[in-house]
Amino acid sequence: MKNIIFDMETNDPDDYITLLLLLGHPDVNLKAVTITPGSAYQVGLVERTLQIFQKDIPIGAFNIEHPKTCVSDWHENAYGKIMPSNNAQEGFEVLMKYCDENTTLITGAPLKNLGKALDNPDFKLGTLVAQGGFAGEGVVPAEKQLEKFKGRKTCPTFNLNGDIPAAFKTLESAKIDIRYFVSKNVCHGVVYDATFHQVISQFKDLSMSLSLIYKGMEYYLRKNPLGKMLHDPLAACCALDLSIGTWAEVEIFREKGEWGAKLQENTRTWIITDYDHEKFVDTFTKT
Repeated sequence: MKNIIFDMETNDPDDYITLLLLLGHPDVNLKAVTITPGSAYQVGLVERTLQIFQKDIPIGAFNIEHPKTCVSDWHENAYGKIMPSNNAQEGFEVLMKYCDENTTLITGAPLKNLGKALDNPDFKLGTLVAQGGFAGEGVVPAEKQLEKFKGRKTCPTFNLNGDIPAAFKTLESAKIDIRYFVSKNVCHGVVYDATFHQVISQFKDLSMSLSLIYKGMEYYLRKNPLGKMLHDPLAACCALDLSIGTWAEVEIFREKGEWGAKLQENTRTWIITDYDHEKFVDTFTKT
């Protein structure tokens, strides 16, 4: 069983799907959840979800006073009205207390909470699995490049651009033993569509997590039949089984507002270049 902390946002479904997945997965000891930006509505959503799973773990928020809800309509339409809550600690303080050499932090949001935690000299983290970044030409073999990214070396990426100083701090810090980036060059090929929904239907009665994921995506697919890219669930599954991904050790760089990667040894930073779909599904549906 892996010790996991999840740092999330709630602008679209895939972070919440990841939270549901982690809460009920047999291989996960979820120690804490931190939220960006951390509005009272986001805290209320996470608090309610933890209560459903009867989990008493800390919630951290980057900014509990954030003026917007930062929760998509889908969350309420699929799961019911959200009551705002202030029941959260400072996000960086939660990371300071619960991260250690034996813990994996999964980030599905701009790296604000982690960036602030890294300012503390006593902070230590064993493994970071971050959703974000881009690997392209020179790192990903031509035959493995998605059509939309063919020939590109850099690309905008929301989570790293969401707090650029925190991103560089994360990339450069010796306080993190090893970093894995699950980047859009692979994530954009992983989709929860009608076919994936049919797979989940075979497991939903065996797991509260998969039942709730099925419920939410049943609603989502009615309005969005092409499905939803699974950025953060792929990152979470890779955190549980690194062999899902094919990895390259790289230096991640920023150029003209976009992010890229170049092969480089001894960085302790790895980026995904391909994935094993069957292993991903097996990990996602494990009960």
